Amino acid sequence: MKTVFINCSPKKRFSASSYFLSLQRLFVGGTKVTETLRTPADHNRILEQLKDTDAVVFCLPLYVDGIPSHVLRFMLVMETFCRQNDLHFYLYCIANNGFIEGKQNEPLMHSFEHFCRRAGLSWGGGIGIGGGVMLNVTRILFAVDIAILILNTVLSVLNTGNFFPKDAWISFGENAALLLYFNLGVLFYMIRMGSAISSHKFFGKKYTRILIPSFVFIIFADIFFIIASLFEGGLFRGWLAKKTV
Repeated sequence: MKTVFINCSPKKRFSASSYFLSLQRLFVGGTKVTETLRTPADHNRILEQLKDTDAVVFCLPLYVDGIPSHVLRFMLVMETFCRQNDLHFYLYCIANNGFIEGKQNEPLMHSFEHFCRRAGLSWGGGIGIGGGVMLNVTRILFAVDIAILILNTVLSVLNTGNFFPKDAWISFGENAALLLYFNLGVLFYMIRMGSAISSHKFFGKKYTRILIPSFVFIIFADIFFIIASLFEGGLFRGWLAKKTV
């Protein structure tokens, strides 16, 4: 069995789509191929991978309640390609948005469902994820926690010879458990959809979100986007890279 995962984020690195795609890959068996879709130059390479695949998983952000324009452009080409080559694989979708509710992705899901009917493909369903940007930040925080744990361990070894500083490990465990909790809804549905993909079955449309109260999400989201705007979108997007006009 072969599954093609298509990362449709226009961002080159550290995108929420790449994060969710890497998670979904963990729960799918068989041969797994990951492709990146950003420009028309990627079209032919991806289309060649579709000739012998059993399933395709699109992972993309929600743009203005719909599919990003560069993905729509590819879907037009893909529809013709699938009809000409008589392809009938299963197609699944993972959509994320910056709003709190995963249900916000429903119009995008409908678009993919209609696309499958036009292209002669089998619609497998997908997962709509709310709070995608914040969930993506959790993986960054987890990496920071690991770095802090390593630093505390090194300092503990140098100062006391102790390789397992208790307080550092307790703090790391608490933070890791909290970040895991935030992602539980996503992981639950990805495990289920991974089983459906591996079995070539219909999964349906499921919606989830970061597991924090909405009023807490709004406060942190406001703070995050104020800071991001001060850096002209560089923070967590271009990673403080200098912007060119």
